[in-house]
Amino acid sequence: MLAAAELILSPATDADGRFAESDYPMMRSALLAWYGAHRRDLPWRATRDPYRIWVSEIMLQQTRVAAVLEHYRRFLEAFPTVQALAEATEPEVLALWSGLGYYRRARMLHRAAKVVVQESAGAMPRTAEGLRALPGVGAYTSAAVASIAFGEPVAVVDGNVERVLARMAGWSADDQGFAARVRTLADALVDPKHPGDFNQGMMELGATVCLPRAPLCLGCPWQPWCRTRGPHAMPARPRQQRQHSARVVWLRGTGAKQKVRLVQRAGDASLMAGMWELPMCESDPGEAPEFTVRHAITVTNHNVDVYVRRAGAQQQAGSFFIPVSELPQRALTGLTRKILRRIGLLS
Repeated sequence: MLAAAELILSPATDADGRFAESDYPMMRSALLAWYGAHRRDLPWRATRDPYRIWVSEIMLQQTRVAAVLEHYRRFLEAFPTVQALAEATEPEVLALWSGLGYYRRARMLHRAAKVVVQESAGAMPRTAEGLRALPGVGAYTSAAVASIAFGEPVAVVDGNVERVLARMAGWSADDQGFAARVRTLADALVDPKHPGDFNQGMMELGATVCLPRAPLCLGCPWQPWCRTRGPHAMPARPRQQRQHSARVVWLRGTGAKQKVRLVQRAGDASLMAGMWELPMCESDPGEAPEFTVRHAITVTNHNVDVYVRRAGAQQQAGSFFIPVSELPQRALTGLTRKILRRIGLLS
């Protein structure tokens, strides 16, 4: 006889008869067929190289696919193998990561690459358990890489998958044991023969059909088994805060000798440690800004007034005039890169 806790976590019990374990083969087939017909053509889906899949999964965490595509291409051009990434310096890695945000991901990816090269001669671990031992690799990333690259039948659970399964079973995020129920159902459903495509199909379904606010239920391959068929209670996103500030672009020299003043964040800063940025300044009510940019960082929307000025010979403590030709190699914050592109100092 099952213990009470096991009964609570039983997918068939929580589905309340809408779908049962006997439905799983049909559900897997329906999802795989849908994924084969409707999946987006993304570069990391054209490979089984665990390193390239790993890089894509780290980049995609909390970042839109559209923002990742160009960064992914440029990153792999510079670091085509785990050995190349391990041999790079941290500033080189951060420079190519600039614009993706959440820079701790890049630092941990770099650190993990060194571990793989030093301890395994560049051979990536082939199991989710082995991958999870690497710095910065959690349950989601390890399962994604192990299932897609090596065919290990482990389930991936991200925000998209959680939303799909919660709606399928009619669960609310406020339900007791919600996370455990989702994990149990995901583990039971994963296709043992095609776990990589199944997991990618689950994530694709959540990203393109089972949307947070307006799900496209008529196009869902799992509609026959779904208890909700529409919006359902999920964890609320943090409300975005607004902040207004100003930055100044101090320029010195002209033409090929032009330089711009940058300051470097402290190495122990809580956000974007060691990154280079334009100095802040006070908004001058008597001077109109050159332009204003909008920039989002975590849960804050920034409106930033930008002033452009010519610098004299005096050097400000803690800042450096960097040649414009060196800017592409610097680890710039995303806001700084956006502003410098706007005024034509970065392509």
